[in-house]
Amino acid sequence: MNIKIIGSGSYLPDNKINNANFEDRIFLDEAGEPIKYPESIIGKFKDITGIEERRYANNDQVASDLASIAAERAIANADIDQETLDYIIVAHNYGDVPYGKVQSDTVPSLATRVKKKLGIRNPHCIAYDLLFGCPGWNEGVIQANAFIKSGMAKRCMVIGTETLSRVVDPYDRDSMIYADGAGAVIVEATTEEAGLLSFESATYAFDEADYLYFGGSFNSQHEEGTRYIKMKGRKIYEFALSKVPLAMQVCIEKANLDINAIKKILIHQANEKMDEAIISRFYGLYHMQPPKDIMPMSIHKFGNSSVATIPTLYDLIRQGKIEGHSFNKNDIILFASVGAGMNINAFTYRL
Repeated sequence: MNIKIIGSGSYLPDNKINNANFEDRIFLDEAGEPIKYPESIIGKFKDITGIEERRYANNDQVASDLASIAAERAIANADIDQETLDYIIVAHNYGDVPYGKVQSDTVPSLATRVKKKLGIRNPHCIAYDLLFGCPGWNEGVIQANAFIKSGMAKRCMVIGTETLSRVVDPYDRDSMIYADGAGAVIVEATTEEAGLLSFESATYAFDEADYLYFGGSFNSQHEEGTRYIKMKGRKIYEFALSKVPLAMQVCIEKANLDINAIKKILIHQANEKMDEAIISRFYGLYHMQPPKDIMPMSIHKFGNSSVATIPTLYDLIRQGKIEGHSFNKNDIILFASVGAGMNINAFTYRL
């Protein structure tokens, strides 16, 4: 028995925020001092991250709203009765944060809210949340695989949703990276050779636990006591380059695949330069250069929406909305992510 994706859906809000929107922003360093020449930060931002614009949720939306829209689209795409879902797994990090508020709302769980918004009555459709940093959606797929192969489920929905625009420090230049969005897939049991072939997952929490964290504003007078997403960028970069390529290699070996069998690599859209470096390091393990067009990217237009980046990218490619990229039957895709924990994971999948 294996699992396969039978449908996908995504939702990226219409609210586009381009880099020019940050030109009047006052950025501070960790000591609270104004950064000199802020215009140079805006100018170099795209070159460093690849981000030209990002999407923010509408003021009347929260993360569970985005998740519900993506879920509805995935259910329609799979053409299934939603009452047949055994699990709804929602990966996120910060819950529902209403616009203009600072408190996260996670009770009931976002998965429960999605189930209610979808109108699912089946009490045996289990809904729960998964907090695993940016690799949360990947981990949800891995957990769905375990449920299905153990006989606990036949069909699961895995969603990644986030509104990072609600938890950023406006005085931190890293705030330009983050975005909002949601992506969902339906997976079910299959006896076909297609589907999930292998996976690898790990948590490094000895020295690495505080690389991504919740911290105060760089402006000590700004909403004192409120916490925002913070990161140690250089440490994350070095960690990702040292650990993610190895996890990807383990996946290849577990599936007994030749590296040339990989047709696409869908990696968490964290930072274009970092992702390119990871792919280069990965192929370097095989003494190769990365093949042309091996790594589709969506970060240029949609920013870093954490758990939502990979499922939205997958769905956009399925819909033919990522120029120059498509999927074909029997293609083998390598999924990989890294994020708070520090967590990493990867899995190989045959279409």
